[in-house]
Amino acid sequence: MTLRILLLGKIGQLGWELQRTLAPLGEITAFDYPEVDFSHPSTLAQVVQAAAPQVVINAVAYTAVDKAETEESLARAINAAATGELAQAARKAHAAFLHVSTDYVFDGRKGSPYVEEDTPHPLNVYGQTKLEGEQAALQAGGAVVILRTAWVYSTRRDSFVTKVLGWSRNQSELRLVNDQISNPTWARMLAGITALLLAKSRGDPFGYLDERSGLYHLAGDGYASRMEWAQEILKLDPNPEQQTARKLIPANTSEFPTPAVRPLFSALNCEHFTQVFGLRLPPWQLALRQAMDPLR
Repeated sequence: MTLRILLLGKIGQLGWELQRTLAPLGEITAFDYPEVDFSHPSTLAQVVQAAAPQVVINAVAYTAVDKAETEESLARAINAAATGELAQAARKAHAAFLHVSTDYVFDGRKGSPYVEEDTPHPLNVYGQTKLEGEQAALQAGGAVVILRTAWVYSTRRDSFVTKVLGWSRNQSELRLVNDQISNPTWARMLAGITALLLAKSRGDPFGYLDERSGLYHLAGDGYASRMEWAQEILKLDPNPEQQTARKLIPANTSEFPTPAVRPLFSALNCEHFTQVFGLRLPPWQLALRQAMDPLR
């Protein structure tokens, strides 16, 4: 089986992993800024047409959650309009379209993990524009699979994991919120399960995913607060002797005001994905242990 894959967003946390994880499946054409300007969606159809792919994977997003509050037009162009254009171009090329979305489409007030049927209610511009991107992709039709994920991290670039490790070396006390709860998700495992999903298509990704089109939640198994996640990060630190932090202090989100409001409990229930594709990400603690042993 050799697939022609167009990957957009190759230098992001997830995109970097996808380019490597997808390599055994076939020929990958990968782009990111500045090769392609996703803030000008009308140019994207040409990119798809030129690549003649069987699969288009969109790992591009405007993810500066706070900055999006003042850059709404730019966030909407990248997260919503560009997604819609790519989905339409993929359908015209008879290519499957995989798009990555976020738990931030929810307001966090449900109090238990969200399922795909729950009504979205974003609290910030980032979440709203990502929701609009989902809607645009689904409206385009064709073989569209949207993967909502949460709290994606990597150890090779700036993420919550690397920030906690950095803070632990520069501060004697760490104040961490314990009322924001979701699923920590290692980018490498998210990329790996995406490759396994495509491998199941047996060379016909459009036909395989056309029968399974729709929204799916896909994140690390189980959930934690930011505080619990940080505790696990420090416990698994491959260089604990470098830590100067001796105390972790729980705090509420309200103590750290930000331009964008965050959902408090945005954990995702991923059972539907498992039922349809027979795949599941491992417990988030296990993934974190692998990600940090040794630090990758």
